[in-house]
Amino acid sequence: FEPTEDLGVERRRALLSSNPFNARPSVTALETNSYAPFPFLPAVEPGPRGKFYEFRTYWLKPGGLPATLAGWEKAIGPAHEYTAHLVINMYALDGPPRITHIWGFLSLEQRAALREGAYKARLWPPQGGPDNILEATSTIAVPETYSPLA
Repeated sequence: FEPTEDLGVERRRALLSSNPFNARPSVTALETNSYAPFPFLPAVEPGPRGKFYEFRTYWLKPGGLPATLAGWEKAIGPAHEYTAHLVINMYALDGPPRITHIWGFLSLEQRAALREGAYKARLWPPQGGPDNILEATSTIAVPETYSPLA
């Protein structure tokens, strides 16, 4: 949000709304977190990225963010075949240190093949990244038919 005051305004609006994203009945809970995009990645372009989206969150060791950012910046270009599917990667501005990245794929098979290829070529994961991860979660999501991501 620019300016950052808009973030507080939007959080308040969502908390006071019975249908904050016009997505009832799909939205059954609401939690907000503040993130900033990795500074070396391009801005997110709106639009569909495939039929499957992966949301990965890595909780980091205290002080692990600088090495994580450096590793990602170094790995993005060489692993382009895989990282071209990255929608965004962000680091948390509140709560425990963590990063969350979102990927878009045409199929789960495409996701698996691209990850496997990047791992076999030793282009992925980013150097120093795994050393700083305490815990990780991965969620595969399929957009609703009314979503602009569908």
